[in-house]
Amino acid sequence: MKATKIAAFICLMLGVSTVWATDCSLPAMPELPNGKNADMQAMLAGKEAVTAFQTENSEYLGCLNEAIEASKTKLASGGDKPALKAIKAEYQALTDKYNAAVNAEETLANKFNDAIRAFKQANPSS
Repeated sequence: MKATKIAAFICLMLGVSTVWATDCSLPAMPELPNGKNADMQAMLAGKEAVTAFQTENSEYLGCLNEAIEASKTKLASGGDKPALKAIKAEYQALTDKYNAAVNAEETLANKFNDAIRAFKQANPSS
């Protein structure tokens, strides 16, 4: 019985953990300019930083999506109870990371839009 559990655990560690095996790198959140006192160059640099983040985040989301799909496939293939429990936990962790990355991108976009509005209010002629 112990040997079976140990063998199942080893198989689980070798074949299941997409989270460990996948090299999905979360991009760093860029610094945004303060629209109230930034000049046009700082605002344009902020726009470039946001665009770069969105590109990197899109790649990150794609990577996570591949790992999520792999977890779904593993869940569909079945297995013993401990293996399925680990796969479900992995799937949930990946889904949580995906949702957090989407939320981070939305938050960044909202903050940059606020900075743009503040810049326009402080610089009506721009």
